[in-house]
Amino acid sequence: MCKGKIVIALGGNALQAFGSPPTAECQLEVVRKTSDYIAQIVASDYEIALVHGNGPQVGRILLASETAKEVVPPLPFDVCGAMSQGYIGYHLQQGMHEALVKVKKGHIPVITVVTQMLVDYDDPAFQEPTKPIGPFYSEEEAQKLSADKKYVMKEDSGRGWRRVVPSPIPKRIVEIDTIRRLWDSTIVVFAGGGGIPVVEHEDGSYEGVAAVIDKDYAAELLAEEIGVDTLLILTEVEKVSINYKKPDQRDLDEMTVREAKQYVEEGHFAPGSMLPKVQAAMKFVESGTGKTAIITSLYKAVDALDGKTGTRIVG
Repeated sequence: MCKGKIVIALGGNALQAFGSPPTAECQLEVVRKTSDYIAQIVASDYEIALVHGNGPQVGRILLASETAKEVVPPLPFDVCGAMSQGYIGYHLQQGMHEALVKVKKGHIPVITVVTQMLVDYDDPAFQEPTKPIGPFYSEEEAQKLSADKKYVMKEDSGRGWRRVVPSPIPKRIVEIDTIRRLWDSTIVVFAGGGGIPVVEHEDGSYEGVAAVIDKDYAAELLAEEIGVDTLLILTEVEKVSINYKKPDQRDLDEMTVREAKQYVEEGHFAPGSMLPKVQAAMKFVESGTGKTAIITSLYKAVDALDGKTGTRIVG
């Protein structure tokens, strides 16, 4: 008997351990451990879909492409994103298959959907790119890339110059009908890295754009579209905190949307870290009566679903 439907957003620690070599082999080892925790949720009779980040992985693909530019043409950023979805999804399919067999749920297939996310060219993010991607360059190299390829280049904390791209809000999941058809029989690995940002032309065709969508916003959009009960955002910390890393830090068991908005306004959550998680959680809870979002660590996911830990965001 199904206890509920959940969309799970996996943080970076679910794919790569801190301090470990950034190899495919090490990633698969971490993913296998991650999959054991996720399989426990499935064994508890929840239906799930998985969303994951891809920041380090897509950066390495882009770096490899740029490094080999004298041999083969560099790949566009949206294509690098698609490649990262494929190989991370492949590892999750392997890891989840092994983990599901352990918990006697091996009959459930796991599949990766290379996912496009419709964004609006009028999104303000396109006027102010902020998301750094790829390698560091000298100022001279940055100026040349800016002139030759029209890249937006910014100096990054004294470490060199990097390309920055927009981070727009996703408006629609192009493959949503396929995901709906698969839901009842399949665990879908969806929207890796937040999905591939695309714009739609007047003739209905799609074109990839150089941008990055936050995975938590992508997970929230899927959770709304499918109509799940819970949005589960897994990260490195067990609970959301205010006054984080200060003497008066306070861990939160629960917060209402109203309280969360107040904490956001007071600047308690770091942009690019906890802020998008809290904002995605608020949006999901506001999308319907009885919706709940939980933010917790990967290792405490089952306990959080049982109400024993984590931070619950409620209406």
